[in-house]
Amino acid sequence: MILSGKKIQSEIENGEITITPYKKERINPNSYNLTLHDELLVYKDNELDMRKHNEAEKIKIPKEGFLLKPGELYLGRTVEHTETKKYVPMLEGRSSIGRLGIFIHVTAGFGDVGFSGTWTLEISAIKPVIIYPNIEVGQIYFHTIDGDYELYKSGKYQNQKDIKESMMYKDFEK
Repeated sequence: MILSGKKIQSEIENGEITITPYKKERINPNSYNLTLHDELLVYKDNELDMRKHNEAEKIKIPKEGFLLKPGELYLGRTVEHTETKKYVPMLEGRSSIGRLGIFIHVTAGFGDVGFSGTWTLEISAIKPVIIYPNIEVGQIYFHTIDGDYELYKSGKYQNQKDIKESMMYKDFEK
């Protein structure tokens, strides 16, 4: 089941969910709006290789905005750090963002119970569109989990504070 906005608020107040920084006005009927940080990463190479660390360059999103180009993958991140050891966090783009043809994740909207950190966003646009820092870009919502479980402990993305490019290459090191 998905938590209601009132339940999310209650769980934040009793420490079961952490969202930092937190603003009560960003609570929705069954989600919380997250904002876009002012930095993006863009891979340097046009061809990416899963077996290697693909280098990326950092781009600052100016207050005047930054033009997203179709066919380009931009990695961004949320301003907010989230954590819960009791719920499964999920991330989706806001409908207003989607209606501009912007995707904030390709396949990585699913979080693991126990994940702690900022969320890396896989941003792409269907048409050229100008984005701005600190916009409410997505919404996080929380599912209950049934049955015994272990908390997420991956060393690849746990406790991330910056944008993280793919670390798929580490899967080949096993």
